Amino acid sequence: MANLKLNLGEFDAIDYHLIAIHTSLEDYRLAYFINQKLPINLSKCSNEIQIKIKEGETNFSRFFYEGPENEISWDLIQNKNEVLQEKQKEFSQNLFSDIKMDVATKVFLLPEFKKVDYFFKIENTDDTLNLNEIKTLLNTINNVSAVYSVETTKIKSKNNLIF
Repeated sequence: MANLKLNLGEFDAIDYHLIAIHTSLEDYRLAYFINQKLPINLSKCSNEIQIKIKEGETNFSRFFYEGPENEISWDLIQNKNEVLQEKQKEFSQNLFSDIKMDVATKVFLLPEFKKVDYFFKIENTDDTLNLNEIKTLLNTINNVSAVYSVETTKIKSKNNLIF
């Protein structure tokens, strides 16, 4: 009987590029402008990225495009979102004791990059893809203040990028 071995080192290989985008644009507007600048057609993905933390659960919006013949896949992912919690004061006897307050807690897809608004993930790339040209084109979009590559080896929460 033959023994089969699974080499876990194959799963550690990183086959994507990650670009950080700082902007004040809404996600749908940024996706629209990226579609104009690059030869892709990002569209809103119905299955958003879901993260659970102790304060609650939140969804991060995702825009997706897969090239012809399943070559390169492109993802525009929201990095910042909020979890709303309902809090009520207890054991107090005053005028405002029955008031419920909503408290918002900021949640990040990649907490080590708290200032980044969106990530642009490019998977299954080959050597013909010019990452510097893509960053230059993204930087020409109005209201985009900064665009830069993220070193994937410095990401601590890589599991959040698996979807």
